[in-house]
Amino acid sequence: MEARDAIETDAPDEPYRKALRLEYFTVAYNIAEAAASIIFGSMAGSIALIGFGLDSIVESLSGLILIWRLKKHRTGTEEEEEEIERKAERFVAVTFFLLGSYILIESVGKLIWKEVPDPSVPGIAIALISMTIMPILARKKYDLGVAIKSRALIADSKETLACSLLSVALLVGLGANYLFGLWQADPIVGLLIVAFLYREGWVGWKESSER
Repeated sequence: MEARDAIETDAPDEPYRKALRLEYFTVAYNIAEAAASIIFGSMAGSIALIGFGLDSIVESLSGLILIWRLKKHRTGTEEEEEEIERKAERFVAVTFFLLGSYILIESVGKLIWKEVPDPSVPGIAIALISMTIMPILARKKYDLGVAIKSRALIADSKETLACSLLSVALLVGLGANYLFGLWQADPIVGLLIVAFLYREGWVGWKESSER
């Protein structure tokens, strides 16, 4: 009986453990991606690539927030867990706003001062890798978020999806500069990234406030 009870007790927690593993992978992968993007972006003078690297840092922060949230599972009352969920949602939303503000300032500055970035083949490779990994990761997070009814995890899955969409925009910007010398594409892509980030941040904050 005790063994059966242990299995029944552990079974509902398995989705939380899967979600934790996804978040650990998110943090590790995005730290590596951020380092590569910022290094190569600085070498090429590409605000789009640097911004993409900073987005990876935000994604890592979001992952750490979700790790904190998931580890709080079953550590308090239902009301306490609801409050933790709300705080996690808001933390994720704030990370969107912080990153978007930095990229906005840098992108506008690039356009005004006509700071021409160099083509970046490593940046193109980073974008292609992200385009492959992030949609899969986002889907897994979303499905688990729905399964355990975690709005914070669902919000984090949207941030991961945004990262995959930004990698497409990054590829377009870097590719246009590499193939056609259209340097303006780089900061313009930066502005598109800002629009994505602000929108997701606002939606996340609004939803957390309505709870």
